[in-house]
Amino acid sequence: MELICPIDQRCSLQIAALLRPPSPPIVQEYLDQLISKRKCQGIKVKQNGDFGKGVFAETDFEEEQLIFKDEMLVGVQHPSNKIDCLVCSYCFKFIGSIEKQIGRKLYLKTLGIGNSSHNGCQRNSSDDEEDDHYVQNHHSSEDGASSSSGSTIPLPMMAVESLMNGELALPYSNKFPLPSVVSCLGGCEEAFYCSKSCAETDWESSHYLLCTGEKSESHSRKALLKFIQHANETNDIFLLAAKAISFTILRYRKLKASHMSEQEKPASSILGADLSLLLEAWKPISIGHKRRWWDCIALPDDIDASDEATFRREIQELAFTSLQLLKEAIFDKECELLFSLEIYGHIIGMFELNNLDLVVASPVEDYFLYIDDLPYPEKKEAEKITQPYLDALGEDYSNCCQGTAFFPLQSCMNHSCCPNAKAFKREEDRDGQATIIALRPICNGEEVTISYIDEDLPFEERQALLADYGFRCRCPRCLDEEP
Repeated sequence: MELICPIDQRCSLQIAALLRPPSPPIVQEYLDQLISKRKCQGIKVKQNGDFGKGVFAETDFEEEQLIFKDEMLVGVQHPSNKIDCLVCSYCFKFIGSIEKQIGRKLYLKTLGIGNSSHNGCQRNSSDDEEDDHYVQNHHSSEDGASSSSGSTIPLPMMAVESLMNGELALPYSNKFPLPSVVSCLGGCEEAFYCSKSCAETDWESSHYLLCTGEKSESHSRKALLKFIQHANETNDIFLLAAKAISFTILRYRKLKASHMSEQEKPASSILGADLSLLLEAWKPISIGHKRRWWDCIALPDDIDASDEATFRREIQELAFTSLQLLKEAIFDKECELLFSLEIYGHIIGMFELNNLDLVVASPVEDYFLYIDDLPYPEKKEAEKITQPYLDALGEDYSNCCQGTAFFPLQSCMNHSCCPNAKAFKREEDRDGQATIIALRPICNGEEVTISYIDEDLPFEERQALLADYGFRCRCPRCLDEEP
């Protein structure tokens, strides 16, 4: 049975205009402004007819030198990871206190809320693994402080609550201060922040429409909760797509208000909206390379090639169900093009092709490692208090913040099986920004490349994985290894 989206049928020409790639001069101007605004000195994004966009060095970089940091356009923490980590919903810094982080996690576990399926993370290795979005990622835990046994040892609820409520201070926790928790402006219990600035910025950029609190501006909080539940149960990439749509709607409203204040009468409308304003609001999303999600998602290993058409059909139906729930919650008539299945599929496909793992190391892990490294008398005294909490956490003590995000500049980087850079979190990188580090010396004028896959795989396996991105690699290594 064919899926029919009325908006796709009625607005095909306008949808095609949104999906048409911007002209090279418009793309270049936008990216140059972005680099200037973010003070990413030493790089330039250039456009190449054969490979699309690419990031190039405008100065020499030494091995292990920071090339640039890129703020996300939109990002989400994996829902299951919220049990382990309380972080700012905008910048993804850890918030509260060491005591609150530990107490909250133990409290939720005591209530029977399941552990995160995203276990641990490798220090300084945030973005090396391929992200599938249809299958949950798993990250191995680094050796360090450990509980006295493989299983957890529960604590009395009173001990957990006293820690979570700030009634008990752990020894040396003042060495690891965290920003205070700031509540959501809309009063929801889902979003928390490290500062009033982050709370306001998130509210104005997307959360205004996606908040489930009393001050929610969604048409139906019930429908919004259904959408969120569906995304949590199926694929949290839908949450990322909802943020992108909310972001575009709010940008459109701001642009329209500014335009109206400069005009004596409303601008000419197409389908009740000024298409030129919507195109301008859409510009940050338009820059990213897109394909329909159900066309570009990798075929899982357990799906036979003969069942591929059925699989892709099911993915399309999944997206359609998600879209209907989102439409019921935040539909905007003037921006109805954004609620077409064609647009929704391309937004999700953009994230599928351009996403980067969002990883922020846990200060709780740092805290227990600090206790473990204390000189003997101090260590013995401190562990009288800390060891029961470490035993109660078990192997989960080192779990870091994990999610997925779209980074505008990082998404412009091309692949190489012999890359000269990688996404790599250093000790000081404690928020959700993408951090690109040089793997070897890079000369002025040289393209900066990363690997989209595990470059240690054999030639044919690499090419098979890269086919899901829509290209065959022709890097020097592949040309040398190709039969």
